[in-house]
Amino acid sequence: MKKRNFVAMVLGTIGGILFALGMCMALIPEWNAFRPGVVMGVIGAVVLLIMVLVWRKMENKSPVRLSGKTIGTVLLGIIGALTLGVGMCLTMVWSNMILGIVIGIVGIVLLLCLIPLAKGFK
Repeated sequence: MKKRNFVAMVLGTIGGILFALGMCMALIPEWNAFRPGVVMGVIGAVVLLIMVLVWRKMENKSPVRLSGKTIGTVLLGIIGALTLGVGMCLTMVWSNMILGIVIGIVGIVLLLCLIPLAKGFK
């Protein structure tokens, strides 16, 4: 394993765990830890952003350019992930099976749209 891949794996794992734990802390009312959860989630997101920057630097790649396509792709990913999450919550937390499945499938379709948008057609 190359050093750059190992560093990206470690930072990605730490950032992902912090982000996921922060979101659980913020969204599970029984834990009563909304503010610390938001803080931990933001720290996890920052670690993940640092991971991307460090990995690109180690790969000798240029920094990410912000274009309309990049912003649109990120927004589509965020909207798709949130839609899928709402569908899962409707199904598992609020026992609204049919609506949850429909909204979850819409989220999956939105996330699948990312593949041709990011890679393009050949």
